[in-house]
Amino acid sequence: MGLYIEALIRTDPERLWDRTQEPAQHQRWDLRFTEISPLPVPAGSAQRFRYATRVLPFLTVAGTGTSAGERERADGERVSALRFASPQRLAEGSGYWRYVPTADGIRFLTGYDYRTRWGSFGAVADRLVFRPLMGWATAWSFDRLRLWCERDISPARSLAHALAEVLVRLLLVAAALSFGPAAVLPAALAALLVPPSPLTPAARRCLRRPPGRPAVDPSLLARLERP
Repeated sequence: MGLYIEALIRTDPERLWDRTQEPAQHQRWDLRFTEISPLPVPAGSAQRFRYATRVLPFLTVAGTGTSAGERERADGERVSALRFASPQRLAEGSGYWRYVPTADGIRFLTGYDYRTRWGSFGAVADRLVFRPLMGWATAWSFDRLRLWCERDISPARSLAHALAEVLVRLLLVAAALSFGPAAVLPAALAALLVPPSPLTPAARRCLRRPPGRPAVDPSLLARLERP
């Protein structure tokens, strides 16, 4: 049950590549990571990095990974792949990014999967809590990246917009309480269903299943060594 996320981003390919491949840039927009630090490697080797992922406010997973990219391909696409491992809650995982040029923009998509520890309990917790949360965080981050590339809304500004919008929706529900219980349900539905502002990242704007045929892992991933 691997995760798949796709966003259409209308931007320059070099800008998108830099903002996704440079660790300092990547860390700015990707909600999943609190740290991405490159590690020294011999010349010509795949890039190694140290990462930390905040799964929940009280749960952070840290480990190391290996990544490599193909910037120039005969089909015009770009691709990068990574493998990661953690001595903590995640046993290991892998994934890829594809950059597919189209007439409407760049289809920026990812597929990734991982294995958890904790036996049956870990598998159930992952299916019901962690995996849906990671899928949402990936999609939200992809739309945050899109706003940065297309509209020059920095990741910090888009986060501020998102927090302000959540606050307005909560205040709407709180205000409805003064009109009695009957007003709370319509206010809560409005808070949940009204579309987000165009300036606010939204996971719902991204595809969560591959269109057409199933996604296929790039060959680069098979050649990448485990960290």
